[in-house]
Amino acid sequence: MKNKVESEISNMNEEKKDQILENFNRFKGFLSDKVEKGESLGLSDEQLAKTTEFIANYLSRHEEPRNREQYLLQELWDSGSKEEQHSLAHMLLKMVRQA
Repeated sequence: MKNKVESEISNMNEEKKDQILENFNRFKGFLSDKVEKGESLGLSDEQLAKTTEFIANYLSRHEEPRNREQYLLQELWDSGSKEEQHSLAHMLLKMVRQA
């Protein structure tokens, strides 16, 4: 799963990435769609959380926050321990399921 996610991120053109990241609600919608697809493939909450961690790590290292919400998430992510990041990944899953 990690390789598939990594491949999708690296193959995404900058324009599409900008469209997703420029607006926090659009970002949540994108994540919500991906979570639904993962659930339909039978991924467990733990597998989805691990994938969310991978994406959050990627965004933290390679993308500048484009709005206040993303800035806050990046600050929380970067200041957290591995355990706290894992908890935040579960919270992000819960948030996008409610979107």
